[in-house]
Amino acid sequence: MTYIFLGALALLASLALVNYLLKLDRRTLMRGLRWVVGGLGALIAVGLLFARRFDLALFVGAAAFAVLRTGRLGAISFDGPAADAGNISKVQSYSFAMELDHDTGAVSGRVLNGQFAGMDLMDLGEMDTRLLLAEVGSDADSLSLLESWLDANRGGWREYFASQDANEKTGAKTGGDPVAEAYEILGLKPGASGDEIRAAHRDLMKAVHPDHGGSSYLAAKINEARDLLLKQVP
Repeated sequence: MTYIFLGALALLASLALVNYLLKLDRRTLMRGLRWVVGGLGALIAVGLLFARRFDLALFVGAAAFAVLRTGRLGAISFDGPAADAGNISKVQSYSFAMELDHDTGAVSGRVLNGQFAGMDLMDLGEMDTRLLLAEVGSDADSLSLLESWLDANRGGWREYFASQDANEKTGAKTGGDPVAEAYEILGLKPGASGDEIRAAHRDLMKAVHPDHGGSSYLAAKINEARDLLLKQVP
């Protein structure tokens, strides 16, 4: 009876292990197998050394070392399947080289020509981005690629740039006063209390917070406005 119970327990444990392994990413599973096979090979090689089978120990040890170091044993690879090149789309214009990873939806881009040649688009700040937009404005293909990259990586950039431009135009009315601009951003009147500032900030962030698919640009601007106004509250 005890053997039946132990056998059933072992079967359940095996099924649970198989179910867990099936849920693992193929690449992760293969890399784990790499260390298991390499480690077992190394242990066998050590055992053969103690058994004075130096010829076999050398052969098995070399195989284990190859598996652990390179992840390969002859034609067998333990690093999982290579990334499917078909999952990545590449497109190029005069100014940019872009890649779209269909598995993750990530869009990467690099500048090929112009004053920012060689730079990754992710490294460009707001002013650089504005200059780049102006630079490629006459090239429809490059402009389209840049706008697509901005839509994927800088959500809300159009609205942010528009709000910045509007603030510059109204700067003469406010005298370039950052506090007055902060009140305008939060939609408050001068002299608002700390509670009113926090409430306005909270309401605006619900719509533009990056965690909810909103604009990281606008969220940063709203945060700056809140922090500046709270410093003015007595």
